[in-house]
Amino acid sequence: MERPKSLTIKDFLIRKMSVRMLIPEFTLDAIVSHQFQSATQAMLNTKSVEISGFGKFVFNDKKAVKKMEKLLSQKALFEKLMNDDSLSEQRRNNARLKYESVTLNISVLKPKIDTNNEIKSDLRGMEEQASSTSSTERIDTNNISGENIDM
Repeated sequence: MERPKSLTIKDFLIRKMSVRMLIPEFTLDAIVSHQFQSATQAMLNTKSVEISGFGKFVFNDKKAVKKMEKLLSQKALFEKLMNDDSLSEQRRNNARLKYESVTLNISVLKPKIDTNNEIKSDLRGMEEQASSTSSTERIDTNNISGENIDM
């Protein structure tokens, strides 16, 4: 059975499973949607998700930063092409469409990178605070027997 062009892959799979398993489509849709939402939440919280039988998927921050740099350079190029009057109208329109696509990709990727950088900077701040506290402060206390103990 081939998927009709009018159905998304998700809808097609739900319809096919519904027929085979004799379960209502809305029930399967709720289950599949919940699984995708859980996977999305796991990616946001832990930057990884493991799906049984498919493997573990990890968000790579270094690749994301490189991708962002590439997208920003493409954005500048397409912006330059859009404003170049020596190009034909069709080429400027193509550049405009690519510019919009790149801008959308940047808007999707930016929060993921920013969120991770905020977490890293928070952790660095905590590490710096902990190291400065432990190296500069020494607490002298006396134990019950009257001996001096350094902490």
